[in-house]
Amino acid sequence: MDETSSVARLPVRARIAATVGGAAATVSRLAGRGDGSVIGGVIGLRLQPDLLSLLAAGRQIVLVTGTNGKTTTTRLISAALGPLGQEIASNAFGANMEAGLTSALSRAPHAPLAVLEVDEKYIPAMVRATRPRVVVLLNLSRDQMDRAAEIWLLARKWREALAQAPNVRVVANADDPLVAWSASKAAQVTWVAAGQRWRDDSWCCPNCGSHLQRDGDDWRCGECGYQRPPVSWVLTGDHVIDPVGRARPLELALPGRANRANAVVALAVADAFGVNVVHAMRELRNVTSVAGRYTQVSRRGTSVRLLLAKNPAGWLEALDVLEPAPVLLAVNAQGPDGRDTSWLWDVDYRRLRGRPVFVGGERRMDLAVRLEADQVPFRLVGSLDEAIDMAGAPSLEVLANYTAFQQFRAVVGRTE
Repeated sequence: MDETSSVARLPVRARIAATVGGAAATVSRLAGRGDGSVIGGVIGLRLQPDLLSLLAAGRQIVLVTGTNGKTTTTRLISAALGPLGQEIASNAFGANMEAGLTSALSRAPHAPLAVLEVDEKYIPAMVRATRPRVVVLLNLSRDQMDRAAEIWLLARKWREALAQAPNVRVVANADDPLVAWSASKAAQVTWVAAGQRWRDDSWCCPNCGSHLQRDGDDWRCGECGYQRPPVSWVLTGDHVIDPVGRARPLELALPGRANRANAVVALAVADAFGVNVVHAMRELRNVTSVAGRYTQVSRRGTSVRLLLAKNPAGWLEALDVLEPAPVLLAVNAQGPDGRDTSWLWDVDYRRLRGRPVFVGGERRMDLAVRLEADQVPFRLVGSLDEAIDMAGAPSLEVLANYTAFQQFRAVVGRTE
């Protein structure tokens, strides 16, 4: 995409909106009020309500959505597309609503490619606005139920939007029944066996409501016959199997099965763009941290690693990658987290028994009651440094939900 086909070809009012929005984002960053990934888009859209559609025109866009893994998968897809040698626009820090997408495209006006994370509720509108080449559907589970729609309603909206987008290729997780149902009416689907460890939100058939029968990762409905679709890409242990049946080891710097699943999805997207799988895998190995997730820093003589988990499905995966070290758990209930903390009772904390556990965050007492019910001994702390001092260990694992995680990132210093 050259200059004549990007911002320069926009209507004058849209060019002004993009420029003013970009200036506002720069001022926000210089003033220390965040990275400017939202305010620039907000101002641009007020001046030009269809700015996102105008900025998206002529680009090849990938939209990534799901309850968990959006930010990491967005980063991995961007890496996997690296061998194309083209600039890629991306909302790498998770500003995933309309303003965030607008800001991301404004910051990279000449990028011919864009990989954009999208909040689950906004996928129908963002599909219409950006006319993407690929839409990635990762998973669906309960999250922030005080502000988000019931997941079956979200699945229905996804399904309707994708059925009306015949030129879109969908890359979907076939192991999640709700995701599979959402994608099943799309004109082009690449099915990925990415796994689904958290199943408490998908025991019923999304097609008829009957109980699903499961055999390992396979699933089917005994009433209407709806079943898991045949897959092209498969994650099995530490290996990925491509559509021609060739198995290759997945060697990632990012820990855990969930990230291996995200990587397989990224490879499927790269393949849709014609990237050689070997070249894409080489790029994936270079991703070591994603918007602060998995960052390791030294503080007060202790190695501190930051992990993010926002809901029961995310905590299930995060608890699996904890190193055998003391752990600080922190939960807030601000707007981005969701005000309702009842989801804590869906997480099994018994696996933390036998290690030093510290509890912080604005809703530390909610978490304390939950740990007490699971008979997990803990100590309350008021800060990261207090937990480090009380642990007195060479390393400390920190597991926090969204705003608590961002507070810890600010304390240790942003590394990205």
